[in-house]
Amino acid sequence: MPRGDKLLAFSEAGLRRYGMLAGEQVEVISGGPFDRPTPTGEVRRLSELKLLAPVQPSKAVCVGLNYRDHAAEMKADLPGSPLLFLKPSTAVIGPDEEIVYPPSSQQVDYESELAVVIGKPCRAVSEADVPGYILGLTCANDVTARDLQRSDGQWTRAKSFDTFLPLGPYIATGLEGDDLAITGRLNGRVVQSSRTSRMIFGIPRLISFISQVMTLLPGDVILTGTPPGVGPMRPGDVIEVEIEGIGLLRNRLKA
Repeated sequence: MPRGDKLLAFSEAGLRRYGMLAGEQVEVISGGPFDRPTPTGEVRRLSELKLLAPVQPSKAVCVGLNYRDHAAEMKADLPGSPLLFLKPSTAVIGPDEEIVYPPSSQQVDYESELAVVIGKPCRAVSEADVPGYILGLTCANDVTARDLQRSDGQWTRAKSFDTFLPLGPYIATGLEGDDLAITGRLNGRVVQSSRTSRMIFGIPRLISFISQVMTLLPGDVILTGTPPGVGPMRPGDVIEVEIEGIGLLRNRLKA
């Protein structure tokens, strides 16, 4: 994938197709995000497309408590090494799709995050070699049933409900992720505002660390943690995650 482009996925006639953003238009490409993109000559208006999650990961590897201020608001000690958990592929939804409030929870929270998209098989890589394994960056929302997280004592159930991983709208290639503005808005009101430079563990450290544990596959996403300001949503609320240089991911919560 050329560096400096924005890749997107969209649904057309029941098929998953890919394109490159060009202003308010989309240049349709053949193949997928991990192939050399070949323009088909087709052009679509962005406003007329139903966007999908830009990748279909085999897994999402998430990092907890990776912003100092967020650890403080959660009354948690700073981790000495990255704190990992997983979200299943079945949690993934795309832009403007609805997050479903599970009946077993009484508190569903938003968590705005920068996500790294892996571009090729990645196993036991050094921090210096990490950039060669990254396809690009996208926006993510690590939706969490906070009451279940507290009651269970571990995080799998609270993080894994269907629809609990919005991704998109684009994959930005060639974008450095070490100092980007990240903003979360609830019904238009800013509730999270920070920069990725405030992460405890940066992207090279995270991916190298994770790759010592498990093989990362093309399309897998690494959620790098959320800044302070997390909080609950109610059915009908609209949550937006916006990251500098990437775009804005919008989803509504429904009962």
